[in-house]
Amino acid sequence: MKFYYSPGACSLGSHFLIEEIGVEYEGIPIHIKNGDQLKDAYVKVNPKSKVPAILRPDGSLLTEFGVIAHWLSQTYAKDRFAPDSFEQELRIMETLDYIVATMHMQGFSRILRPQKFTPNEADLEWVQNNGKDIVTKATGFLSTQLGDNPFIMGDRLTIADAALFYTMFWGVARLKLDLPENLIAYFDRMSSRPAAQRAMRLEELI
Repeated sequence: MKFYYSPGACSLGSHFLIEEIGVEYEGIPIHIKNGDQLKDAYVKVNPKSKVPAILRPDGSLLTEFGVIAHWLSQTYAKDRFAPDSFEQELRIMETLDYIVATMHMQGFSRILRPQKFTPNEADLEWVQNNGKDIVTKATGFLSTQLGDNPFIMGDRLTIADAALFYTMFWGVARLKLDLPENLIAYFDRMSSRPAAQRAMRLEELI
């Protein structure tokens, strides 16, 4: 299995999950800052020009964060990650999608890459502030959901934690935003896990 990632990008969550599961893989860095995702070598592998992406043992390519997380958990650690019920499975996917589609794509994307949302340099600060508002609302909701639990869905690690881990890496470690205390404590716990430490070291983030 080949795993394509960009250091510190959302693929960090996939990297964490791969290390947590313990599956063998070849990690291939695609440096977005250098435009590697747009170069022919990677476009031939993944025409979407994004990460994460996984080239599976059968030679087929899998993309999109939630799909990759679901495939990894169901293929290599089904007993560990299997939901207790269909309702719980829905809630896990609901939480993961909210983190990726709202907090990441609408919120953090505006903070980290405001130029993607406006052609006018004078508007960049407004775009970033709008992103911060979205993140603040999202983290408030997720903080309430987390409560005093060790993981976002309760007492057990799920694939939704892979998404919350990478977004909290951005919010806590990279941007040092004013976030709810339980989410900061959550990131501290998650980032101290051996799988997270391995992933971050391999991506040269620590």
